[in-house]
Amino acid sequence: MQDAQSRYHSALELYRTTDMTEKDICEQTGTPLSGFRAYLRRYHRELMFARHGIEISPGEAAKIRLRKKSGQTAAAHAKYKDAIRACDDTAYIEFNVSQIARLFGLNPTALGNQLRNHYPEILERRERERHCLGVNDNLHRGVKPWCKEQYAEAVEHLSVTEDTIRQAADLYNLSYSGLREHLLYYYKDLIRERANKRERAKTNKMRGGLTGSGGKHAPTLQSVEKYREAIRLYQTTAMTQEEICAETGVTVMGLRHHLRKWNKELIQEHCDVDRRKERDCSYEIKRYLKSTAAKYDEVIRRLKATGLSTAEVAREFGLNPETFREYLHEHEPELSATIGMTKLTNGRLVLTRSAAKYDEAVRLYETTTESLKSIARRLGLPYNSVGGFVRRSRPDAIAAHNCLLKQEERIREQKENLRCEKEQAESADLMLKKEIEEKERLLLALKQSGGCKRDAAKLLGIGKSTLYNKLKAYGLGK
Repeated sequence: MQDAQSRYHSALELYRTTDMTEKDICEQTGTPLSGFRAYLRRYHRELMFARHGIEISPGEAAKIRLRKKSGQTAAAHAKYKDAIRACDDTAYIEFNVSQIARLFGLNPTALGNQLRNHYPEILERRERERHCLGVNDNLHRGVKPWCKEQYAEAVEHLSVTEDTIRQAADLYNLSYSGLREHLLYYYKDLIRERANKRERAKTNKMRGGLTGSGGKHAPTLQSVEKYREAIRLYQTTAMTQEEICAETGVTVMGLRHHLRKWNKELIQEHCDVDRRKERDCSYEIKRYLKSTAAKYDEVIRRLKATGLSTAEVAREFGLNPETFREYLHEHEPELSATIGMTKLTNGRLVLTRSAAKYDEAVRLYETTTESLKSIARRLGLPYNSVGGFVRRSRPDAIAAHNCLLKQEERIREQKENLRCEKEQAESADLMLKKEIEEKERLLLALKQSGGCKRDAAKLLGIGKSTLYNKLKAYGLGK
């Protein structure tokens, strides 16, 4: 608040002490006009009324409704306030509006207009009270038949079109002020609806549509005539905007602004629009000018006719290889997909450089059982790149490698089985040999002991029961 007071102090003093307009005051003091007006309405309404000869306190001024876009002016309020207050007072209920106007020295029609436009609730309340009291003011209620008939066509025209009131009045040979007052009195909803349309049109401008002032949003005749030839060239040739401007003498910025504002459809037509379909869904891709398409036509023909790479052809025509590849990818997808590609024995299309780069690794992978990671490490190649290439383009190599692994596994199993059988045979022979040797030792001990088993057990260093069991096991128990 203090900042606002200091900002508008000098302007406020001039407003209080002089008759200068708000605009002149703001120009002299360097303050914004809209800000100063808002400051006056909010904090110093009494000064606004004082300018029109109305001396009231700040508190009373804050309660008074000020004029809006189509509201009551401060001068009109000062002129009719006493009469309007009398119309709202039951002490004057026996008087009609014309009589009250004459009591205060006013024009009856003007007072009636003020009440209808700005205080319709007072009229409605007076009419109800006078009806209850049985007081007849001998005034016609509502629109008069001849008046309604006179303006019917104009009202219907305004309700279905976006023409202004003045245009409708001129079209039907009516008085502009008369038609306007008729609408304000009896068709407030229509006026309000048209005002709302104009308000919405301020932020939603469309060519041929309504503007905030009620006119049509369209280029002027001078603008259309100025850019007519440039628009024709832009629509029918592949010339760039700079070339068109050089030939027609208009500015580049002006032509661009005119195209973007009034001829957006021509910009779309002038662009080379291509669409792709994928999974039953179409989407718009990058657009190129016709001049760009014409520039690449010869390059594409050269690329198709020769076996050169994209970079070589681009350098031959002085183009950027990456830009040329992007254009091919967008507008020549089939050609772009086959450039620099080679067909493998399995029918897959791969980049020629990739096939050459990974050829040795793939050969070793499909002919040996060495892992791909080991091969990549040994050949100095990135494993992820080699693995991706093999998975995408050489599934047959993976199948061959898996087949070799299975064969190696079978051979390993066979060797393991043979080894186990050999070990089992050797173990059986060893056990048989041990049994024969032990049997011979038992017989020798019995012979030395003269058949005495107790002495034989002592010679062998085993127990008598153990000797009996061994003899029984070998069939020597007798």
